[in-house]
Amino acid sequence: MQSILWRALGRNTVISVILFGALLGLLWLVETYLLPWGEVGRGSLLQWSNPAWVVGIPASVIGVAYILTVRDPQNYTGFFAGIVMSILLGIQFLLQKQYDSTFLFFFVFIPFQMMSIYKWSRSKDDGGASFEPQFLDTPRLILSVALLIAITAGDFLIMSYVNYGSLTPALEGRAWVVLLLNGILIAASFLANYWLIYRKTDSWIYWFIYSIAGIGLFVILGNIFSIVLFTFFLVINSMAGIAWIKATRPENYGWLKLFIRNS
Repeated sequence: MQSILWRALGRNTVISVILFGALLGLLWLVETYLLPWGEVGRGSLLQWSNPAWVVGIPASVIGVAYILTVRDPQNYTGFFAGIVMSILLGIQFLLQKQYDSTFLFFFVFIPFQMMSIYKWSRSKDDGGASFEPQFLDTPRLILSVALLIAITAGDFLIMSYVNYGSLTPALEGRAWVVLLLNGILIAASFLANYWLIYRKTDSWIYWFIYSIAGIGLFVILGNIFSIVLFTFFLVINSMAGIAWIKATRPENYGWLKLFIRNS
């Protein structure tokens, strides 16, 4: 059985490599033949001279393989890819001097993913009957939303103190929006990774929020490649979320039962 799970991870990794190869090829064609030369031209999409950007490419490839694999609520092998992704993303954010994200990936996400491997693989050994996808109950939903707001606000305040002065001249008054969206990215990815440990379908709601916030952030920053990348993540995360919702039995709908009962 484990060999089937590992083969699925390998297959998803190959799919991810093909998808990103096609994406990079398309962006190369756009950058070479469609964008004008100058400030928005060669080097505006594919920044091979930027070490952080280069590290981000394999991180994104492995990250998509991770998402495609854990789209199956029974396949814990995706979290091994998630650990490699977290290491690479931690290095990328360190190079970009985004120390909040660096800390998060090295000291939060990697332990979370190790816990997920333990709990998911243990559920397989126990037959998996008591550990299937389910929505949060209402009290935990309220706590989760409160944490989303609290983490966003905390990151906003911390990064305002660290980065606001350097961002303001370049963004002409929009720095606070960048810091807010960055805080939402941090909070949503934290909650998404945490609830995945316990196989909560709500985790994909937070991955959806993460993707939307990323698109908004990079639209403001004018990073065309990252806009395309997060749009790609939005599609992949939405597909995974739909798969988990379909795998969630009605008796495990949690807080969602309140709306279904009243509809």
